[in-house]
Amino acid sequence: MKKFILFDHDGVLVETEMWYFCANEKAMQELGIRLDLDYYLELMKHGGNWWELALEQGVSLDEVNRARERRSRYYQHYLQTENITIHGVEEVLSDLSQHYRMGIVTTSRRVDFELIHRNDRITRFMEFVLCEEDYPRAKPHPDPYLKGLQLFNAHPDDAIVIEDSQRGLTSAVAAGIECAVVKNNFTLSHDFSAATYRIDSLEDLQRLLTR
Repeated sequence: MKKFILFDHDGVLVETEMWYFCANEKAMQELGIRLDLDYYLELMKHGGNWWELALEQGVSLDEVNRARERRSRYYQHYLQTENITIHGVEEVLSDLSQHYRMGIVTTSRRVDFELIHRNDRITRFMEFVLCEEDYPRAKPHPDPYLKGLQLFNAHPDDAIVIEDSQRGLTSAVAAGIECAVVKNNFTLSHDFSAATYRIDSLEDLQRLLTR
């Protein structure tokens, strides 16, 4: 029986991934470079860097860094103005918190995470939140989920990871933790063959854990 749940964040608890793409797309367009969605999704599978496109086309590193700063501002604007709620998440977490210890393991910057959760309606169910500043190597490396296990003082067999991307799944598998991939239309092209479970929604997770 599982005792610990480690949740990815973007695409699992909030619907932010398309808006992050839109922010990157806009910043790249200002550099005169088209960021194709299929190319972006391919890089996303493995944690690639689309800014290399700009560098390869002669854009200076200083210009790229300024574009990244604009991207962050665009993204934060979307976070504050667009509906990023996934229906039913708060209710599911409330129910699960009565039976499991839970934490969030995300590649988001903490400043963005805190902007999303300034009303604290989801994080109140979590023992901890790990952001990109909190571990040495990001997903698909195992470091984020290994850090989560360490904070719980948990054995991998007692935990389950909830992910929606190939990169996150790879991280969980490398950490030796079973992973349930929740359906997200943004990442349908990813390879989830290594997942232990596939679910359509977090409501399905409740049924999966109690069967």
